[in-house]
Amino acid sequence: MPLTLAIVGRPNVGKSSLFNRLAGRRIAIVHDTPGVTRDRRAVDAEFAGMDLRLIDTAGFEDAPAGSISERMTEQTVTAIAEADALLFVIDARAGVTAGDEIIAQALHRAGKPVILAANKCEGRLEPPAEIYALGFGEAVKISAEHALGMEALAEALAPLAPPAPGQENEDEDEDWDTEEAPDAQEEDEEAFDYTSKPLRLALVGRPNTGKSSLFNRLLGEERSITGPEAGLTRDAITAPWRIEGREVLLHDTAGLRKKARMAGETLEEMSVASTLDAIRFADCVIVMIDATQPFEKQDLTIADLIAREGRAVVFAVNKWDLVENKQGAIGQLREKLDRLLPQVAGAGLVAISARTGEGVDRLLPAILTADKAWNTRVPTAALNRFLEGALARHAPPAISGRRVRIRYMTQPKARPPTFALFGNQLDALPEAYGRYLQNGLRENFGLAGAPLRLVMRNTKNPYDPKK
Repeated sequence: MPLTLAIVGRPNVGKSSLFNRLAGRRIAIVHDTPGVTRDRRAVDAEFAGMDLRLIDTAGFEDAPAGSISERMTEQTVTAIAEADALLFVIDARAGVTAGDEIIAQALHRAGKPVILAANKCEGRLEPPAEIYALGFGEAVKISAEHALGMEALAEALAPLAPPAPGQENEDEDEDWDTEEAPDAQEEDEEAFDYTSKPLRLALVGRPNTGKSSLFNRLLGEERSITGPEAGLTRDAITAPWRIEGREVLLHDTAGLRKKARMAGETLEEMSVASTLDAIRFADCVIVMIDATQPFEKQDLTIADLIAREGRAVVFAVNKWDLVENKQGAIGQLREKLDRLLPQVAGAGLVAISARTGEGVDRLLPAILTADKAWNTRVPTAALNRFLEGALARHAPPAISGRRVRIRYMTQPKARPPTFALFGNQLDALPEAYGRYLQNGLRENFGLAGAPLRLVMRNTKNPYDPKK
């Protein structure tokens, strides 16, 4: 089992910078603005041969009841309770403050091992003498930004953390015949069972559509800060979850606003970049729609972005408890979805209330259906039987007096399902005809919820002197 290590401290002392440094990659957003981190986020990492589960936390401070700061502090308190050990970070430049003393008292009450780290010790800067009054002994001098003092920090962690997997049996590993070891990269894609891997699922939408509320509802705990204020989530947060025995990596993300509204807002741009990374990482994306303002222009832009990235998609119409006239409303939304977003026609559309839990149980089958469609591979024989019928019902139009011929179709890949058409003049095939084929593929092979790719491959004409 890895050592669960929570990084705690006042706002803007460099906790997220240290979190990224120990994790070995940029995960958390880092900015000079205090209070950038609001939710606790965890990641498994190997640091100096040790197996760690790192938890980045919000700033720990005394805050008014009901404020965002109080909710942030509650997240930190939960992280302290979950941790095996605590890494208390102070700012060596600012010295020991009243806020540091309050945190020290809380950590003493927690009764867990504490390592004190004085961050921003670049150059010859020494931690202040009053640091000993905190009751944790000598501080480890570090600079997370410049990777200074990491060896000393590793020495302080070593007595607490187990070795990373493989470290205990290094000598035995050297006896292996690596030439006979199987190559995981050569696995037959068609034989691969996609359900054996975790489903990467992201919650995406405009600000204040209820993404974090649904995130907490699915996990069964207050994992992300929620409230009436828009834009509470700034960084993509990942947590493990399960659907009917299937492992899931669930991502809560920051709301996506129009570019014009965040121009020049560096922190906002970083939050959006984190959300875009989560979409690219995901297998399936739940697009959160506000039932009181459904399918606004920004909703359509977000859905189109997901389709262009080639991710499976499910639409969750949240705040359904606020809709007064529900009779026929879901049918109207379905018609609107298929008309405005033909690239994801037939995608799952579920009315929910993340606040009350209404409809959330119907969301789970829709996710699994979309994921199955995204991973589907259709046999070539079945594809060409479909193509023969589609061409008989509606032949491609002639281009400049010449007929467009589609000879056959194959599926070179899934994730998303991609189909190759072979024939002549396919580059001139109208987009509308491509939509006709895509809709037929979705209907015949259960591919609703997955964006489909059509690749045109012109066959050579042996009588054309130009080829």
